[in-house]
Amino acid sequence: MNYSISGNEIFTTNPYADHSNLSETEAEVLWQYAKLSQNIKELIVETRRLSEAPDESMLRRLRALEVKMGLVLTLFKASVWAVINEQPLEESPSFTDTTMNEPREQ
Repeated sequence: MNYSISGNEIFTTNPYADHSNLSETEAEVLWQYAKLSQNIKELIVETRRLSEAPDESMLRRLRALEVKMGLVLTLFKASVWAVINEQPLEESPSFTDTTMNEPREQ
């Protein structure tokens, strides 16, 4: 059995296939775990790389998006303000207290 399989070889070669104490199913399950372990190791390396230094191109794109979203918000607020100002004052509901005119029950 070969124990010195590199990271990429684990995806093509099953190191447990010729083990005399393992059934074919057990060897297959152990191989799947080995491949999963290698994928997790690669994921850890990639996340460390990404967390150490920010992606400058992503930051530039996010900053541009932030500016555009600020403009959209400003235009939206201006549109809402224009709609509110266009409504005539007569249409606004009047709030009068009508409870004083109702007869009281005793």
